[in-house]
Amino acid sequence: MRYLTLLASLMCIALSVSAAKADRRVAFVVGNGSYKNVAQLPNPPIDAKAMASTLRNVGFEVIEGSNLSRDQMTEKLLDFGRKAQGSDIALFYYAGHGIAVSGTNYLLPVDADIKSEMDVKLGAAINIDLTLEQTMGDAKVKLVFLDACRDNPFAAKIKSNSATRSVNVQSGLAEMKSGEGTLIAFATGPGQTALDGQEGNNSPFTRALIDNITKPGVEIQQAMTSVRAQVNEETRKGQLPWGHTNLTGSVYLNQAPTTQVANAAPTATGIVPAATGGSDGVELEYWRSVKESNKPEELNAYLSAYPNGQFKALALARLAAIKSGPSTATRTLNAGVDPATFTDEATQLTEDQIGLDKTGRRDVQRRLSGLGFDTKQTGVFSDETRGVIKRWQAARGYPSSGYLNKNQHKALLSEVVAAPATASDTSQKPARRAATAPQSSAPAPAPQHRSNPGDAAGAAFVGGVVGGMMGGMFRR
Repeated sequence: MRYLTLLASLMCIALSVSAAKADRRVAFVVGNGSYKNVAQLPNPPIDAKAMASTLRNVGFEVIEGSNLSRDQMTEKLLDFGRKAQGSDIALFYYAGHGIAVSGTNYLLPVDADIKSEMDVKLGAAINIDLTLEQTMGDAKVKLVFLDACRDNPFAAKIKSNSATRSVNVQSGLAEMKSGEGTLIAFATGPGQTALDGQEGNNSPFTRALIDNITKPGVEIQQAMTSVRAQVNEETRKGQLPWGHTNLTGSVYLNQAPTTQVANAAPTATGIVPAATGGSDGVELEYWRSVKESNKPEELNAYLSAYPNGQFKALALARLAAIKSGPSTATRTLNAGVDPATFTDEATQLTEDQIGLDKTGRRDVQRRLSGLGFDTKQTGVFSDETRGVIKRWQAARGYPSSGYLNKNQHKALLSEVVAAPATASDTSQKPARRAATAPQSSAPAPAPQHRSNPGDAAGAAFVGGVVGGMMGGMFRR
């Protein structure tokens, strides 16, 4: 009987997941970089492709394009406008050149050749306000992301051909106000210019969007807080995304299962009330991903997704510790360590000055793993190890750069590292040891907690049914 109850519960979860994704989502995603009459931008097509893939993974129908002419952009916009009519969520993303003339923003097709204000207003560029009104006007939720605040490549021409009357040509895009149910986000502030990023990579703004807006259980406005923080940190405060929102509820692009179950009948618009606390594996994994973070916005994202979660008290304590500086526990742990450890940011240069050889780097990796920051002990500081070093630094209150300096290396060496497991230690990480143990011809003993052979059969039955349900659902 208990298996039937469990099966019914799992079916409810599966149906809730299906219902949450049943809302109609349409996105317009375009990246223009191969301009014919001004300097080209190498990254917008890469940005658009990555964004389109991200949105498809959370149920969007994507109208996608790269390096589009004026006619091609118009065709894509007409298609988007038709499909976005009455949609639950309509999303507009553009990467490329954009200009502001007399307070109105325009997007530039790759064949744009603008010599005067008249060229702009008579159709050589795409009027953003008019475009959004015509294509997304009746969508229930409207999300607009403009990674288009590069330098105005036509500013000098427009000004030189407008001597007979005043014309206001800005370097970046002008401020825009959002209507009801709308969120508008710019790569940087009004009148400012944004970075395109290293050639062959995503721009800082698009990379932050991809990293944050589809995180499970993270509400879109909270995600944008994380986007701003990430871009600001990555550009060393050289670029701060700006936006305007007039949303009337919480919007999730990727609801966590606990959010879906808590709202068993989510509205078709994708707007749902805040989730109640959950104690399943999803919340646990979410908490593990942020518990050592030194960024208040990431901890606040957890609290937003799980306002009554089982780790609420720990999240609040962590926020308080960040606000007041390194915690008492951290200060005690690092007693005798140079105070500069907490303020001096480490770089590749400071790490080189330590003089770590392969053995020294492997020792760093071993110590990090012993402290619970698992990483492979290869003697090479890969991207994975850099990420682990960042988490260790954040947990200790140090600047999180992913590199070490002499003070931080000394502090790491002073920490007590757990002894490696021995053959007689049967309590420490049994799963990992079992995975790496040499094969034996002797049969493995049965797990002690399984006293009824019917339990395994029942679990296998439930797993097979639910696996089939899930597989069918995700194949669709």
